Amino acid sequence: MKGSVYSLEGKAVKEIDLPPVFDAEKREDLVKRAVLSEESKQYQVKGNYRFAGMETSARYRGRKEDYGTGKNMGIAHRPHEVLPGGRLGKVKRSPSAVKGRRAHPPKTEKKIVEDINQKEYAKAMKSALAFTADRETVNKRMKSDIKLSLPLIVDNSLEGLKKTKEVLAVLKSLNMMPLVEKAKKNGTKSPLIVVSEGGVLKSASNIPGVDVVKVQELKVRHLAPGTHPGRVAIFTEKSLAALAEKVGGRK
Repeated sequence: MKGSVYSLEGKAVKEIDLPPVFDAEKREDLVKRAVLSEESKQYQVKGNYRFAGMETSARYRGRKEDYGTGKNMGIAHRPHEVLPGGRLGKVKRSPSAVKGRRAHPPKTEKKIVEDINQKEYAKAMKSALAFTADRETVNKRMKSDIKLSLPLIVDNSLEGLKKTKEVLAVLKSLNMMPLVEKAKKNGTKSPLIVVSEGGVLKSASNIPGVDVVKVQELKVRHLAPGTHPGRVAIFTEKSLAALAEKVGGRK
């Protein structure tokens, strides 16, 4: 499988052989499972304050002989808050009471991470990368007609750009600005930039909807935000070489 390499001005300068991963089997179910697994690892652990709903003056005495008993008083047999003068107020503490304790609060020991085995995740990563080279999926995902060769590969000089306006100029030459404008308006995702290193990691980080990541830190969720594969991905030549090492040469 071959792909075109574009200059920063948006002109095709040469063709190269792409890593076999871009021709891998496309599995949306695996991509979705991998993204959900990654996102679950970012969840904050839930818990509860052990005395929530219990820090109140409410009390209940059921024996008729006890001082301050609630029996034969014409009130519910529930813990009532104690008012001045020994009078009983609203029901508290009980799960059925307003502002009472929860019957089954969240437990910190509950497992909220959705695990995925390594081989399955590796296959999901290859599948997500293969979707970035599928024109039909990319056009459907981005709701745009991407006419350039996919996957989108740009000259290594992209990694050295240190100013945001320079990155914007490259995106404009690649006809990516409509996606950026839509992301600015609707909060959607625009192109993903995958590099090996360089100043572009900082200069492109505040462009609406654009994510820029090192190839070593690339995750399936970057390629398929919201579990939907087919995001436009811009790779540099250097990142492709590192990508082949990251995911392996086989499909």
